[in-house]
Amino acid sequence: MSATRCLYAILIFLALLPAGCSSSPQLPLLGADATILAFGDSLTAGSGAGDAESYPEVLGGLTGHKVVNGGVPGEFSARGVERLPGLLEQVRPALLILCHGGNDLLARQSHQIIADNLRIMIRAAAERGVPVLLVAVPSPDLMLTPPDLYADVSKEFNIPLEREALSRILGKSSLKSDYVHPNGAGYRLLAEAVAKLLKKSGAL
Repeated sequence: MSATRCLYAILIFLALLPAGCSSSPQLPLLGADATILAFGDSLTAGSGAGDAESYPEVLGGLTGHKVVNGGVPGEFSARGVERLPGLLEQVRPALLILCHGGNDLLARQSHQIIADNLRIMIRAAAERGVPVLLVAVPSPDLMLTPPDLYADVSKEFNIPLEREALSRILGKSSLKSDYVHPNGAGYRLLAEAVAKLLKKSGAL
C-alpha cells in the first residue's frame, strides 16, 4: 500500500472512531459484590404488579447483583433531588439506574425543570463516584414518545440511555396494569432491556 493510501485509510478510521464511541457510552465493569440502586417513582417501585415483579427485583435475578429498589410512587423529580443524596450515602451503590420524571410529565411540568432535576441527580451520583444509566419515560400522549430532554441529558453526561422500552411496553394493553404502569410481564421486559444495555455498555 502506498503512503498516500495508507494515510487515507488512517484518516477514514479516525473520522469514524468518534461517532462510534459517542453512540455507545460505556460503564465500568461491576464487581461480583456490586450493589445497584434503581431510583425513581412508581415505575421503579413496581406499582401495578407484585413486589417480586418490579423491574429492580427482576433485574437482580437477571444480573446476579443486589438491586435496591429506591422507587417512591407519586414522587416528582424535585423530591427525587432531595431524596437521592441520602439514599446514595446509605446504599453506597456501584451503579445508579435513574428513571424519573413521569409524574412531572403527567402534571405537564416544564421539560426544562425535569431536565435540570435529572442533571442535579446525575451530578449527585458523580460526586460520589457512582456511574449512571438513564431510563427515559414516555410522554403521556397517543404517541408515547419520550421527550428529547432524556436524550439531551444522556448526551450531555455521556451516559447510557434506555429510550425505547417503556414506550413499547406502555403501548401494549397486554403489558399494562393501567394507563401509566406496566404489569408483571411489562416490568420483566423493562428489566430485560436494562440488563441488555448494561451488557452493551460494559457493566456486565
